Amino acid sequence: MERASIAITVLLCVFLTGESLSQTFEIRLGEEQGGLHVVKVGSEKPVVTQNAKKGMRPYLHPITTPDGKGVLTEIHPSHHLHQTGVYWGLKKVNGRDFFMNHGDDYYRFKSLGIVEKSGKEVSWETVYDLIDENGKGILRETQRWTLKEEMGSFLLDLEWRGEGLTDVSVEKFFVGGLFLRMPWFKGISGTVINSVGEKGSSEAEGHRAVWVDIGMEISGIADWGHIAVLDHPDNVAFPTPWRIDSQLGVGPSRQILGDWKLGKGETTIERYRLVVYTGPLDQAKISRFWKDYVCESRN
Repeated sequence: MERASIAITVLLCVFLTGESLSQTFEIRLGEEQGGLHVVKVGSEKPVVTQNAKKGMRPYLHPITTPDGKGVLTEIHPSHHLHQTGVYWGLKKVNGRDFFMNHGDDYYRFKSLGIVEKSGKEVSWETVYDLIDENGKGILRETQRWTLKEEMGSFLLDLEWRGEGLTDVSVEKFFVGGLFLRMPWFKGISGTVINSVGEKGSSEAEGHRAVWVDIGMEISGIADWGHIAVLDHPDNVAFPTPWRIDSQLGVGPSRQILGDWKLGKGETTIERYRLVVYTGPLDQAKISRFWKDYVCESRN
């Protein structure tokens, strides 16, 4: 979808009427320092867990299906040991690799905070510094997550904010930024499809699209589990190109297009929405979710 077509989507916003939010959530701090859990009110089982502690980059895992019966994320799979559920990892930042490396010699914990503790919509925030080989801060990243439920799907929004603590140079690479690892294994039934109908890494790798859907069989549920990642029209690279690997790992990345820089004290922002659901892929429904996402940001 071209940038010019966004104007049409915005004009149609008045005609889009999303269903009312259907669940009330509550955020609870983990029993041990280093994270928090989001639960549905009346249940003790977390639907989303934010891991945020010293010595490790922040990541979301597990994320469950809306009915709580299946888990849709995975950490440290044998085929990609460095990957951690849903996370943000840049490549070649002043020569440093924050995608493959996630320990305390790369990330420094600053804070974890609850923004909206309970209600139809809850939100929280993590702050970390990406550091150089001498422990000096390069980039301060703030991740603000917001969760709500509509039409039987979890909507999980991310606002990622990067502030230059020094002059920052990010080199061109085929991956880098938001990334999603679902529980893939050899022989599993699953597929990736983007908003223009391209499927799998052979068709969609490196291509631009406004959304990408990952679906696969999930232990504990009869239907496939899905996470669709929606791009935002305000993002610098929109429509952003996507890394799609042969194990159905997916991430939008402006690094695919080329080098980018951030001066000391300057800030860059990227936004995405994850749609978490089960059942068959309904491309029209995902497109509707994307249009609603755009409209909400314009109101």
